[in-house]
Amino acid sequence: MKSFWSRIAIALLFITVTVSAKAEFGQWCVADSQIPDSVTQAALDWVCKHDEADCFKIQPNQPCFLPNTVKGHASVVFNSYYQRYKHMGADCYFSSAAILTQRDPSYGSCHFEYMK
Repeated sequence: MKSFWSRIAIALLFITVTVSAKAEFGQWCVADSQIPDSVTQAALDWVCKHDEADCFKIQPNQPCFLPNTVKGHASVVFNSYYQRYKHMGADCYFSSAAILTQRDPSYGSCHFEYMK
């Protein structure tokens, strides 16, 4: 019986180590819910004006248009910019309108990209 429980313990340990080794923690850049919409909108306008992010996905009839809110649209665009430029030193600030999260904010057909 002792051998049986030893095998179970070893198997559980192996599974735990394997799962832990494969786990990755991504970071996505999203609009900070505590910042006024006017600040968020100004940052969103700047990013889209300079064509530095994928602003197409937040247009009507596109996958990330709904919810049609400043925070919803800004989250998609801020993350697009951040993922494109983080390897060149970009941060997730946007005049204090954004924050990093380790939870994938994707929903429905709206996929938030993540690049290693």
